[in-house]
Amino acid sequence: MREPRFWARDVDPKSREAAPLLRVLLTPLAWVYADATRRRLKRTQPVRISAHVICVGNLTAGGVGKSPVVAALRERIAQSYGSRTATLSRGYKGKLKGPLKVDLSIHDASDVGDEPLMLAASGEAWIGADRAAAGIAMSADGVEVIIMDDGHQNPGLHKDCSLIVVDSEAGFGNGFVIPKGPLREPALVGLKRADALMLMGDSAPPIEITESALPIVRGTIVAKARPPNHPYVAFAGIGRPEKFFDTLKSLEVDIRDAVPFADHHAFTDGDLTYLRRLATDNQARLITTEKDYARLPVDQRLDIETLPIEIQFDDLATLDKLLKDVIKPAAHGKD
Repeated sequence: MREPRFWARDVDPKSREAAPLLRVLLTPLAWVYADATRRRLKRTQPVRISAHVICVGNLTAGGVGKSPVVAALRERIAQSYGSRTATLSRGYKGKLKGPLKVDLSIHDASDVGDEPLMLAASGEAWIGADRAAAGIAMSADGVEVIIMDDGHQNPGLHKDCSLIVVDSEAGFGNGFVIPKGPLREPALVGLKRADALMLMGDSAPPIEITESALPIVRGTIVAKARPPNHPYVAFAGIGRPEKFFDTLKSLEVDIRDAVPFADHHAFTDGDLTYLRRLATDNQARLITTEKDYARLPVDQRLDIETLPIEIQFDDLATLDKLLKDVIKPAAHGKD
């Protein structure tokens, strides 16, 4: 499902495109959604474990670049502290509920979800629908630092540090809660539980961020390498497919066509037959994201290229201070 246009930040709230009548009709449902989140957070006592827990979450539905941030933090912590560091994901759309450590030799996206599978390709990754149970299992297995991929609105596991990832271009959309807007909870409410902000991109941040006193670390998603010099048909089923297409264009890749799919789209044989026909018609090759590639059946991957990406942070001193404040006590035992 693609998010409706009236959720967007750049829509004039007085215009027809902003669907003012529909937003009025959705207001009671937004209240119910926000209240359900508030009640869940209030009534749950988070479980504390011996491993340090860093949550990388967001306040909106849709892609903001969390997974690359999670992978980058895992790598930096492992390198800087020598700690056994692993990611923890819910395992969205995977049939296995965990807790379990993702094993690329036996698991695929239908088992554990696309993001955990992608994270497992570059480090240790776990899934667990029950975050508290997963955290307990990971800590018992010897994991010292857990990077939780999403979960800012999940109170099951105590968080030593909560980082909110915000796409600077999309911001908080129209500023309303689901289904009236893209927010999972009111922005100011969610920001109060955060320790810092990871602002992706170079656009001006939402007003709620500029008024907060939270530390901000900007990050940019960059390609690790330019694809080979061929014409391509690009396709992506992520939160904002246009970001992938724009990245390719910024690299001056010859994109003959671009096909967006819904986030976490399960590609069928029919989809891939269509995409290959489109590539043939354009005398091009197929290219997609690493996340989409993880969802493709193994026998359908051979002629499809990916664009490996990474995060570049512009203020490593602030980031390292945040991490040090959380992980430093490990030398003397965690309180």
